[in-house]
Amino acid sequence: MLMIRLQRHGKKHQPYYRLVVGEKRSKLLGKQLESLGWYDPQKGTNGFNKERISYWLGVGAKLSATTNNLLVNAKVIDGKKMAAHKKAKKKVEEKAAAPAPTAK
Repeated sequence: MLMIRLQRHGKKHQPYYRLVVGEKRSKLLGKQLESLGWYDPQKGTNGFNKERISYWLGVGAKLSATTNNLLVNAKVIDGKKMAAHKKAKKKVEEKAAAPAPTAK
């Protein structure tokens, strides 16, 4: 499956990202099919190729959650934002708080 996602570049504490399309199972830092734009979070600037993004979405590529939210903010695509964070795991205290059965 094809995915459109962000590929990190830059120095330590100075990241910038490339928007790339490639196979979901391939390594992110490996060779990708095409670069679709860039995003600089420190300056808040970006440059996206809208025509190529719409082409790849038409072909069947999926967006990662963070990429979807970034493109919705930039008004490149229409739609709602997605939850980009993982769900929290249940805490150990909740499991330990249940009363233990008594053995006779």
